[in-house]
Amino acid sequence: MPYITVGRENSGNIELHYEDYGSGTPIICIHGYPLSGRAWEKQIPMLVELGYRVISYDRRGFGNSSQPWTGYNYDTFAEDLHMLIGALKLQEFALMGHSMGGGELARYTGKYGTSGVTKMIFVAAIPPYLRKAPDNPEGVDANVFEQIRKAVIADRPAFMAKFFEDFYNVDQLGGKRISEHDVLADWHTAVHASPRAAVECVDTWGTDFRNDLKRIDVPALVIQGDQDRIVPLKNSGARMPGMIKGCRLIVIQGAPHGLAWTHAEELNRAVSEFLGRAGRGTKVA
Repeated sequence: MPYITVGRENSGNIELHYEDYGSGTPIICIHGYPLSGRAWEKQIPMLVELGYRVISYDRRGFGNSSQPWTGYNYDTFAEDLHMLIGALKLQEFALMGHSMGGGELARYTGKYGTSGVTKMIFVAAIPPYLRKAPDNPEGVDANVFEQIRKAVIADRPAFMAKFFEDFYNVDQLGGKRISEHDVLADWHTAVHASPRAAVECVDTWGTDFRNDLKRIDVPALVIQGDQDRIVPLKNSGARMPGMIKGCRLIVIQGAPHGLAWTHAEELNRAVSEFLGRAGRGTKVA
C-alpha cells in the first residue's frame, strides 16, 4: 500500500495513500467529499484500457490517508497534490477531479500553473465559486453551508446517511442505477474518515476559484448531471465555460452528483472521447 509523506504533525508524519495502475500517460484522479480514491472504481479500468497510468489518492483526512487536525484548505490540498506529482516524478499528466476534487484542479493551476498538465476534467465540481457573495450572486446562500456544518457536528453518521440519499438521488435511482449496498459501502467510507475533516471541509466548498480558473490554458472538460442536488449545475458547471477559454460542457440528463457510479457508462464515454487513447509513454493528444 504506497504512501507519500506531505508533512508532519506533532509526533507523526502526514501521509497520503495512493494507488497506481497501468502504464503510459499518467492521469491523476481526485475524489470528492466524503469518499476516497476508490470512488473511481468504475473509471479506472476504462482508463487503464485506454493506455493510461491511473493514479488515484485519498485526500488528507479521508480513506487510508493520515487524519491530521490541520490543513483542510485548498492551498494545502493543492500543495499535497503538487508533492504527489513531484514524488512520482510525473512530467506530463492529465487531471480529473470530482466535486471537491475539482477544487484541487483549480487551485493547483492557480498556485503552480499548467506546466506538465495536458488536459483537465471537472466532474460535478465545486468551482467556480459556490458561495453567494455581493460579487457572486449566482452562488448558494451562505446559510446552507452553515446548516451543513452544524448537522455534521451534531450527528455525523446520520448526516452522512442523508447526504448519500441526495448524492445519488436514491428516491429516483435506488434499485435502478444504485443499490442499497453501494450506498452503505460509501457510508462506511464516510464515517471512517476524520471527524475533523468532515466538518472543516464544508467551509472549503465556498472557496473562490475564479482567478485560479483564469490560468487554465489547456483543454478542459466539464461534466455534470442536470439533477445534481449537492452541487447544483446552475451554480457550478454551467458557469465554467465562461471562465475557461475553450472549455466544453457536457450535461448528462438525469444524473445526480454521484454520476461516476450511477451514470458510469455515460461519464466514461465522455471522458474517453475527450482524452483519446494514450500512447505508451507519450503525451496526450
